[in-house]
Amino acid sequence: MNMSVRFPNLGLEFEYVPVSVRVFGFEITFFGILLAVGMLLGIAFVVLEAKRKKQDANLYLGMMISGLAGGFIGARFFYVLLSWSVYKTDIMKVFDTRNGGMVFYGGLLGGVLAAAVFCRVKKAVFMEMADVAVKGLLIGQIIGRWGNFFNRESFGEYTNNVLTMQLPLSNVRAGEVTPWMRENLVAIDNVSYIQATPLFLYESIWCLLLLLLLFVWNRRKLFAGEIFMRYLAGYGFGRFFIEWIRTDKMFWPGTDIVINQVISAGLFLLFTAVVIVKRIMAKKRAALEKRRKARFYEEQQKAEEISEEDMLPEEVTLMEKERNNSEETVSESEETEEDDSESQVSKEEKTKEEVSECETSKAEIPGDSDRNEDGDIQEENPEEKTEKK
Repeated sequence: MNMSVRFPNLGLEFEYVPVSVRVFGFEITFFGILLAVGMLLGIAFVVLEAKRKKQDANLYLGMMISGLAGGFIGARFFYVLLSWSVYKTDIMKVFDTRNGGMVFYGGLLGGVLAAAVFCRVKKAVFMEMADVAVKGLLIGQIIGRWGNFFNRESFGEYTNNVLTMQLPLSNVRAGEVTPWMRENLVAIDNVSYIQATPLFLYESIWCLLLLLLLFVWNRRKLFAGEIFMRYLAGYGFGRFFIEWIRTDKMFWPGTDIVINQVISAGLFLLFTAVVIVKRIMAKKRAALEKRRKARFYEEQQKAEEISEEDMLPEEVTLMEKERNNSEETVSESEETEEDDSESQVSKEEKTKEEVSECETSKAEIPGDSDRNEDGDIQEENPEEKTEKK
């Protein structure tokens, strides 16, 4: 079987792109591997971000694990519900997710509900935590979407633009090949290729761009949950156009309504309006609080001025006396400190003078050499005195 994937207008050709790999006898799909890697990196980012903000990292870890469990169940349940005709004859297929078979919006709903329940049990603010967790979710989407590349699924209608992707016709599900694709088959080495739009790449790039925008918007955040709501609106906007050209659309049973497109449009319109309204209200609330503080300050100043004007002359005189007394007390204390320092200096000088006088007196007292054998003081010979002089 030909397992190649080509991007002819980019000059890229991958001769062998496997769907799965065997590890210790178990077959593991690259779809599952990339999904797991995306989840782990997303969780790691959220935990590190929580530590950077000095928040409870374990609380965020528990929230992410709960959200992933609920998301997995919701994604699979939604897919089975919309494709019940395929699974009703073989219930065991419901638990086989090796070849995909999940709906993102079902996973998003299940994950949000599970995370919200977790936050309620832990008495945490869900919207505040969701602003951080949603960035980890986007990291998981950026990486996880490449699982569709290995599965040869979730591609778009025929195109011949720069990012055109060519897949062997034999490796693609027949239901995803449109008449337009069949009309433009390309034969290479006796192998028929379809040309399709690589929607997995489009969505991965869109999620990366949205992640960068969330980091920018985070600096201007005005209320809890704003980043989470911006994600829902932004992702819905991009996904709406992706679903427009997708070949494996999921329709509501018995109708031509594309489920993901309706949900995408609803998310964009609803949360764009909510963000705009809540930001306007937050700005008005901040301006009102600012005016209240300014008014309170002005009223306080006026009250002080009025209280001084309403005082009797005797009270004003008494206040002035108290102020003067306080000033005199301060000046007296300063003078006292100066006098104490001067007295201390004079005491030190007196002590030095006394010490010098004692030394002088000691020098004038006769020593043993000035006494005779009988212990009497010898008088100096006048000649010696003259010599000494």
